[in-house]
Amino acid sequence: MRVNNPVIGLTGGIGSGKSAACARFAELGAAIVDTDDIAHQLTAPGGAAISALRAAFGDAIIDPRGALDRPAMRALAFADGDARARLEAILHPLIRAESARRCAAASAPYIILAVPLLIESGDYRARCTRICVVDCPEALQIERVRRRNALDEAQIRAIIAAQASRAQRLAAADDIIDNSGSLADLHRQVDALHLRYLAAAAPGSTSS
Repeated sequence: MRVNNPVIGLTGGIGSGKSAACARFAELGAAIVDTDDIAHQLTAPGGAAISALRAAFGDAIIDPRGALDRPAMRALAFADGDARARLEAILHPLIRAESARRCAAASAPYIILAVPLLIESGDYRARCTRICVVDCPEALQIERVRRRNALDEAQIRAIIAAQASRAQRLAAADDIIDNSGSLADLHRQVDALHLRYLAAAAPGSTSS
């Protein structure tokens, strides 16, 4: 499916503040296509990925509601590289297809395509007009995730180690949101980028 409006690939490490940035872009009128949201829908009770996940990993990774037991799956995936590869082989094609469908259906001036592993995936990068990275120091990532999730520091560091490094993300960025300060600071930066993206979406624009 062809997407006519600019697609801004938004990424950042765990705990960097991608969700807060997406929320502000949405308030300003951008279309948000969030691959995390898609993954949660695919793995909810009755989700399109549940039967394949059950067949691949058994009932131990399905919770009593019939959804993916995310802590159990996370523990298995980080302990077993083969399990992680099988998980990705099930989920990633479904996520890519649904995100492409949503981008093509969006009617906003520009689209924010939020992908935690965008830098690691050539497929997503090829779809994006620009790449915007939400950045903060690793110590702040860990602090935020510990407050938000029931994960210890070793688990958080394992997740960070499995993602692209901070330096790799920054090197790939066209735009950077520094989220080491307050929510107001983040909003100020998003507001400025919103105006830039609107200008790029204007008919006859040659911005890149």
